[in-house]
Order: sequence, then structure tokens, then C-alpha cells
Amino acid sequence: MTLAATADLVTAAIAQQRAVPAFNVVSIEHAEGIAEGAEHAGVAALMQVSENTVNYHGGRIAPLVSACAQIAAHASVPLAVHLDHFQDIALIGDAIATAADLGVTSIMVDAAHLSYDDNVDRTRAFVRSAHSAGLWVEAELGEIGGKGNAHALGARTDPHEAAAFSADTGVDGLAVAVGSSHAMTTRDARLDHDLITRLAASLTIPLVLHGSSGLPDHELRQAARSGIVKINIGTVLNVAYTAAVRQVLSADSTATDPRKYQAAGRSAVAHTVAELCAVVAGECVSR
Repeated sequence: MTLAATADLVTAAIAQQRAVPAFNVVSIEHAEGIAEGAEHAGVAALMQVSENTVNYHGGRIAPLVSACAQIAAHASVPLAVHLDHFQDIALIGDAIATAADLGVTSIMVDAAHLSYDDNVDRTRAFVRSAHSAGLWVEAELGEIGGKGNAHALGARTDPHEAAAFSADTGVDGLAVAVGSSHAMTTRDARLDHDLITRLAASLTIPLVLHGSSGLPDHELRQAARSGIVKINIGTVLNVAYTAAVRQVLSADSTATDPRKYQAAGRSAVAHTVAELCAVVAGECVSR
């Protein structure tokens, strides 16, 4: 299987009336677990690396992203590599310039912490250069909770503003605030499905849902039915990974070989991904 392109996976999801799951990578074990889980489910997916994760790895995009691309290229299901929540101007420029060589086919330019006009201006500027590099571009409007002061809990994206933003920036996908929140470790959030439906009717580009780890299965299914096309999932993988590692270390206080406990974490990620792939994209839905 060759490395897939985000635009192709999104287009296929729209044609099949379903959503494509996008899983956040923190380490190579995450990437391997995501690929294994997607293969087990037989579902195409995205592996995405955030700006925070790039900073964790010393500010260098290439090492982890290159590993993701290699893992994706050898998977038995289509997998694409996406850059998530990139805010730093210099890092966005570096990402766009190196994307083709690294196997990256999409990026989220996150300027939602700025005023509406500044969000439009910054997003539009990077859309031009990213499109020139062949990248599919995502942006955010209506700050999604869970990221500190830059993102307001309870915020909602206005459909009319979303349509204007889409037209003014030329983005390919839009992350919208509809009730989810980043970094939730419990799965009890509720979405505004009526708003999702109205947003989908107002836009000609795909809707993206962030903060999906906090949603129970039925909310994820309904999100796809309501009009969400790309569903981002991150924290729930970390919860599973950490629990598995903690269990191994708790059972053996003398353990020193990281391969043993990281393997448990990787398997937990794979299991979680397989389950969520079946929820998000395992069956076609009607809109």
C-alpha cells in the first residue's frame, strides 16, 4: 500500500457518506499502534503530528513525521500524514517547504486564537503557499475548548461567519466549535447536532471535529451523520497507552527494558484505534 493523501481520504469519505478518523501521534509507538489498529479494522485513517508534539521532539518536524510516513507507506490500508494545530509562523513555513519530502499531504493552520480578521488574514496567506506546495489545508473557526485561555469553553461556530471565512480564506476543511473540548479524559461530552447540520448546509467544504476523545460512541456516530467528515482523536489514545504502561510497571518494579512496557502501550493504542475506527468509519451513514 502506498502512502495516501489526505485530500483523497476526505474525498472518499464524502463519497461514501462517512467520516475519516484522524489520530494524533506522540511517539513512534503511537504511529505503529495507529497503523496496526487501522489495519485490524480495515479502515483508512490519518496519522497527525501536532505543533506541541514537534516541540516535544526538539522543534524538529522531520524525525517523527518521516517515521509516520514510512509506517503509513507499509500499511495494508490507506494512511495519510497530517500536521495538526500549527500556530508558529516560522514552523508553518518550514512545514510547507518540507512537506513533500516528508510525505505530508495536509496541514492545519491554527489561527483561531486571533481575532476573526487576523484569523482570516493569516489563514489566507498560508493557504496560498500551502496550496502551491500541494497541501490540503484545514483551519479553525469558533475556538474549541480545552486548550487554555486561547480556546473558550462553550464557544460555537456561527454558520454565516463560517461560510464567509471559507470563502475569504480558500481553506479545504474547517474545524468548528460544536460542543466538544480538547484533552478530555472522560467520554461524556455532548454535541450540538443541529448546529453541525446547519454548518454542513452552509459550507461547501468538509467539517472537522476536534476534541473527539471526550465523546461517547453514539455521539461520534451521530457527528458523522450530521455532517462531520474528519474526526480528530488524541487524548483517548494517551489514556490507553499510559494505563497499559502503568500496569506493566506496577506489576514488575524491577522492569527496566522500555521495549516491554512500550509494547504494552503500543498494543493498547492499536486496540483503541481499531475500536474507534469501527465507530467512526466502519459503516457508511446517510446524511
